[in-house]
Amino acid sequence: MRSNKILKTPILFLIFNRPDSTQIVFNEIKKAKPAQLFVSADGPREGRPRDRELCLATREIIKQVDWDCEVYTKYYDDNAGLKIAVSTAIDWFFENVDAGIILEDDCLPSQSFFWFCQELLEKYHDDERIMQISGNNYLFGGKVFDSTYYFSRLNDIWGWATWKRAWDYYDVHMKTFPKFKEQEQIINYIVDPEIQEWLMGYFERDYNANERNGLWSSQWSYAICAQNGMTIAPSTNLVQNIGIQGEATNSNDTYKLYETERFYEIDEIIHPLFILPDTEADRLRFEIIKKTDPNLLYAAQYKLRKLAGRYLPESIRNIVKTLQKSLSN
Repeated sequence: MRSNKILKTPILFLIFNRPDSTQIVFNEIKKAKPAQLFVSADGPREGRPRDRELCLATREIIKQVDWDCEVYTKYYDDNAGLKIAVSTAIDWFFENVDAGIILEDDCLPSQSFFWFCQELLEKYHDDERIMQISGNNYLFGGKVFDSTYYFSRLNDIWGWATWKRAWDYYDVHMKTFPKFKEQEQIINYIVDPEIQEWLMGYFERDYNANERNGLWSSQWSYAICAQNGMTIAPSTNLVQNIGIQGEATNSNDTYKLYETERFYEIDEIIHPLFILPDTEADRLRFEIIKKTDPNLLYAAQYKLRKLAGRYLPESIRNIVKTLQKSLSN
């Protein structure tokens, strides 16, 4: 669905120390030729001798911009850590733009992704019900849609877009969370008890995390949740994660399923008739999450081990061990 229009939507490109994947993603950005490119790079980690060399090599890639483009950079001298580096980069981005696309160095977009985001950023610019546009669809064919996208209570962030009006609700300290928890507001956001528990587990953890730990993405999910917001999700995957099996900061083998889902191109955008969250799609998405989220997998395995050790004969315990292995695959 490549348009003849200029890609006027600004892009924030988040990079670190992976020149190989950064180059691959940059090549797709170069094809789209955005008019504005913001680049933020975290600094080398202490005690990692190769980091400085890799960080410098990664930053050199940005010098390959050879189209008509305004380039802005925010490079850290020292390592700020994932949570602070990303959240402050997005703060900086929205100090300068009203809406934009955010890509990390392992999120490989289709060309359709850029134009999908641009059109929907314009269409829903003033609709405060919508707080994010995602490039990800991880239903693995579990549902067929009549439209090009649907509305979701769950937000994937491997290639996404939003507006300043939405990001303004992000708070790294999650100051309203204690009251949110006390009033059990999660039940007013999503009806599925299992998803409620899963979300609250992450919110609780990242509310209590220190500056170097925790996930900015959970805090962003909380911001959406606390405002009763929705995410637009495409009906086919538009961004492939190519960093899960490498040296990704938060790489985990349980996530390897996602790397098998390549990106696709789309010909046109067909808008849904109703602006309502698709609870069926969200439930299907959560079934995939249950197979990949290490917190859920390890919790299930711990419960199985505890039951097996306490009540079951050895022959049954061996069956449980086999089941545990299957849960990890």
